[in-house]
Amino acid sequence: MDQIKYVNIDGRDVPIEGEKNLLAVIRKAGIDIPTFCYVSELSVYGACRMCMVEIEGRGLQTSCSTPPEPGLKVKTNTEAVRQTRRVALELILANHERECTTCVKSMSCKLQDLSRKLGVEKVRFRSIQKPMPVDEGNPSIVRNPNKCILCGDCVRMCEEVQGIGAIDFAYRGHDVVVQPAFGKGLEDVECVYCGQCTRVCPTGALTPKSETEEVWRALQDPKKTVVVQIAPAVRVALGESFGYQAGELTTGQIVAALKMMGFRKVFDTCFSADLTILEEGNEFIQRLTSGLPLPMFTSCCPAWVKYIEQHHPDMIPNLSTCKSPQQMFGAVAKGVFAPELGVKKEDMVVVSIMPCTAKKFEAKRPEFSEGGIAEVDHVITTQELARMINEYGIQFRTLKPESLDMPMGFKTGAGVIFGNTGGVMEAALRYVYEKVEGKTLENPDFHEVRGEAGIREAEVTLAGKTYKLAVIHSLANARDIIAKIKSGEKKYHFIEFMSCPAGCINGAGQPVNFDPDYRRNRTRGLYEADKMLQLHKSQDNPYLKELYGTKLGEVGGDKAHHLLHTHYNARRRMKGRSMVIVDGKTTDKLEIRVCVGTSCYLKGSQDLLHHLAKHVADQGLQDQVQVKATFCFEKCDKGPTIKIGDKVIDHCDVAKATAAVDKAIAAKLKMA
Repeated sequence: MDQIKYVNIDGRDVPIEGEKNLLAVIRKAGIDIPTFCYVSELSVYGACRMCMVEIEGRGLQTSCSTPPEPGLKVKTNTEAVRQTRRVALELILANHERECTTCVKSMSCKLQDLSRKLGVEKVRFRSIQKPMPVDEGNPSIVRNPNKCILCGDCVRMCEEVQGIGAIDFAYRGHDVVVQPAFGKGLEDVECVYCGQCTRVCPTGALTPKSETEEVWRALQDPKKTVVVQIAPAVRVALGESFGYQAGELTTGQIVAALKMMGFRKVFDTCFSADLTILEEGNEFIQRLTSGLPLPMFTSCCPAWVKYIEQHHPDMIPNLSTCKSPQQMFGAVAKGVFAPELGVKKEDMVVVSIMPCTAKKFEAKRPEFSEGGIAEVDHVITTQELARMINEYGIQFRTLKPESLDMPMGFKTGAGVIFGNTGGVMEAALRYVYEKVEGKTLENPDFHEVRGEAGIREAEVTLAGKTYKLAVIHSLANARDIIAKIKSGEKKYHFIEFMSCPAGCINGAGQPVNFDPDYRRNRTRGLYEADKMLQLHKSQDNPYLKELYGTKLGEVGGDKAHHLLHTHYNARRRMKGRSMVIVDGKTTDKLEIRVCVGTSCYLKGSQDLLHHLAKHVADQGLQDQVQVKATFCFEKCDKGPTIKIGDKVIDHCDVAKATAAVDKAIAAKLKMA
């Protein structure tokens, strides 16, 4: 036996086959080492100490941070290992809010699970935790710091995978906490509400915000007509909450459950995904021929849209003006379908079942309401739907499948694959190919845009011209691609962006699943659902043809544009925070504010701030002037921006700023 290739684990030789740490080798051997802070897609942290093992000659070591060296002799279940794990777990439990029976994470909590597995029956340590307020001011995520175990999973997910850094460790010693900048709520910082922090959080410290009570009230209101839409990714994941394998289609059972609950009509978001493709594909063709900004970015993912608004407002013109499928559905349901049912818009309640927490935020954007009436009233996640089914007492596995309602329940395979990374791009290509080439696409599959890599590039030739495409998932990858586009290193015509790794099938609202293959299985389920349908191209949907023929007119026409398109604006990354650099003693001070947000910072605002502070000091005006660094005037495309008194100066430089300050001070002294 070649010892160079093996690690001895509990007396058995286990081969090393490219694993990056000892933990992976041990798990390959069929031993499930407990972890909190280890997530395979994140960097190794090694803080929770739950994965300790005993290595001959080295003593206790964390297996997540130990490379698998040939010849190591490892024991995974010695008395020292067991006691170390129990003590570590008890210390975590001592400072954890143990309201497990009412915790939304109760059935999928790692802390609860490991307490059972490791036989922890009592906690011997005194709590030094001071209760902290729960952050629930945003529409998508609830942050309960009293349930945080400081594993850092959320911090690393937000920084490493999403490239945002909206949440981090603060303070030191026993005062350390995980929180947004300056102790603010998530709604006041640059959080994009993707919710991936909730997906990796092992406890109930970060969870999707529930809207189930609002939905129950709507269902019980006799004055309301409640309709519901089911997103593509939901159908391959909900079953996991009831014992099905990831990827198994449960659409029929979902419909049956929703009708039992009292929903008037059960529709499919895939219908409006088909609708999105017609509008978005048409927009792409127009951009190719009219000189509008390229590359065109997809706009289906609300977390991605918010990211662009906050970090790259200069590229908002590249965003497709199409609403997302969720919002197109709401617009059509209330603008077209409600009158056909004889229902007033204000009396129709549209509920969305989504894999995504950011969809909750999207539904509440002011752009998606008219006259105080929202297009989509409530958004519940796949997790929330599972809880509602259990709360109602429905025996999900015994349900006989029922059919979606027409016309907004009909879809093609193009709409179904929207839930996968690359799905939007492929669906669009199925439409664009026929429109540009002027002939039928016999094989609808575009395998070149499929895959698991976070950045995928492809080329397609249409009418003799070659177009460059990209498919991106996770926002850190998006950040890198946008930087290369701005530098001129990369050139594309069309890019699909999704915030969640692997796309919507891995949205934060999906059931928690620890199977390493769950993403692949959910992805496979949607592609198989596409194959089982008779139609695979959005333009072949007969109900869409009828909708355009009777209500919307031409694809991309005035009527369709008014109902199905929108606009986006630069958005502040941080709300209500200024840092005082120079503060005068008089009460009647001249206030100078310099934006140091990302866009202005990159254009030189930090140097501008330092110059102004020095200029005020050199002129001996410290008692008359207050200089502040602030975060945003929401004019990111016009930076650097400063405000002197009531006057805002865009595209400011040192000369402009100095002259404006001197003029304002002179005017102030003259008035005095």
